[in-house]
Formats: sequence, structure tokens, C-alpha cells
Amino acid sequence: MKAIIIERFGDPSGMTMVDVPSPEPAAGQLLVATEAIGVGGVDAVIRRGTLGGYGFREGIVPGSEVAGRVIAVGHGVDPAWTGRSVWAFTGVGGAYSEQAVAHVEDTTALPEGLSPIDAVTLGSSGPVAHFALAHAHFAEGDSLLVRGAAGSIGIMAVQLAAAASSAPIAVTTSSPVRGDRLRALGATQVLDRAGAGPDSPAEFDVILDIVGGRDMPSFLDRLADNGRLVSVGVVAGHPPEDFGTKLMASFQRSRSFATFSLNTVPGPARNAIREGQFAAAARGDLACVVHKTLPLGQAAEAHRQMDAGEVVGRIVLTL
Repeated sequence: MKAIIIERFGDPSGMTMVDVPSPEPAAGQLLVATEAIGVGGVDAVIRRGTLGGYGFREGIVPGSEVAGRVIAVGHGVDPAWTGRSVWAFTGVGGAYSEQAVAHVEDTTALPEGLSPIDAVTLGSSGPVAHFALAHAHFAEGDSLLVRGAAGSIGIMAVQLAAAASSAPIAVTTSSPVRGDRLRALGATQVLDRAGAGPDSPAEFDVILDIVGGRDMPSFLDRLADNGRLVSVGVVAGHPPEDFGTKLMASFQRSRSFATFSLNTVPGPARNAIREGQFAAAARGDLACVVHKTLPLGQAAEAHRQMDAGEVVGRIVLTL
């Protein structure tokens, strides 16, 4: 079967399509004939080689989520899964391929009316946004800033927050066009990448930061009393090692910083939220924003567009 591998860490030119053996599902796993593959920010971080300390090696098949049809099951898996349309989490890699394996507990059946393409725009990002807001204790009346809101996690966070609170929901983004898209999804204020903009609130109760990088500490200064900044991504790299000094300098304001990973949420809870969000998307109550669909063989082009900051929503690879 065909698969994309990261032959060389660095820019997207290090990705190439190769022939690899078809996987076989182990006990507790499903084999999915892939129809759609979500291209996420973490894929780009892995491809750049900046996470070598986490055990990633050249030759990895990147990607973590697919949607398609189950064509085989491993030992102990109900055969009734065979033939069903599903979304599946493949782990830290393995998704950029014609077939992918996933554990049955990391698989969610698709409802009628939800396409595989829409499923991979929502399957990971929706639960991350939901539980990140919960981790920040976001509630009615809380103002929110989503830093890096044009990606799939940010888009879901804006929609969920708009449904939960009538307070201002601000976003940082790189262009007026992106800002207009985010306003249509529930954002009330659009700021530039530095957090500046007309009538911008000075402070926020909650900040969800998907960007990280060297500028992240400046956003700690935008927290209100008892404000909470939750880091849910580092697409621009890790923040400076001394970023905590910003919090200590404003000790009496009780500001806080936390990280959030979906890995800390039990599987049944993740699946329950995902099922509910899939149903909402099928009804039209949640928007699945697809920037572009590209064939699997153009995975490198998808990464070039992400690196150029051109993407609003998610690029989806199709077969």
C-alpha cells in the first residue's frame, strides 16, 4: 500500500510517498481503509524534528487521525465493526496511508450525515477544545482569548465558547479574511498576532494558547485577576524557559498557567464528547471548517501551506 513517510526531518521536502506492507490488526484493533486523513499542527511539529526527545525517528508515517471504512478486526473485537464508517485515532503516527490500524477504544462510528472529511476536522480538535475549556474552568461570564484561532482547535474553541458564554470572545489571527471567518463562527473581537486591535480588552479571564513560542509570556500579562492561561499547543515551539517569572512578578493577582493534553482524559469521556460533537455537526450545529482537500500524494504541499500560515481550519488528505 502507499504511505507517506518523513524521510528527512526539516522542511516539507523531506516527506515522500513509498510502498509499505499493509498493516494487520492486532488483538483489540481495527483495520481501516482510509478515505480522509486530518493534517494537524502536531504533524508539522513532528516533521520539523523538534520533538526528537520524544522518540520520533526519521522513517515515521505521520498523522494521528483517519476516517474510513473498517475492513478487518483483530482478536477480541466485535465483527460487527466490519464495514462500518468510522473515525479513528492512530496514535503518534500511521495515519498518512491507504490503510491504518487503531485500537477499538480509540474508534468512533460516524453518524448519518457526517462525511469522513468533516469527521477528521472535528474528531481530535473538538474534544481538545472542549476539555481545554473545562481545564481552564471556563464558565458563563468569562471573557476568552484564543491565541492562534484559525486552526481546527481554535475554531472549535470559539464555537464552543460562544455557545457557553455571552462575554467577549477574542481571537488572534494573521489577516482580516481569517478574522471575518472567525467572527462568523462566534468571535466578537479580532486581534493581530501580538494581541492588539481596535477596542481590544486589556485583560481576559481565560486564554487558550495554541501557539506557544517566544511570545507566549507576553500574553500572561493579559490575564485578569484569577485569570487562567492554558497551553494546548506549541506550533511555534516551546516558550522561553524563564516564562514563569511573568507569573511571579504579578503574584498578588493570582494568575495561573497550565498545560493540557487530551491524553489525560479517560477514553470513555473523550469518546462520549466526540460522539456528541459528531451528532451536532451532522445536524449542522457545529461547523467543520475544511481549508482544502488534497490527495495523499500531496502531503508535502499540505505542510507547505501550513508552514506559510495560509490555512483556515484543516487541510484534509483524501484517497
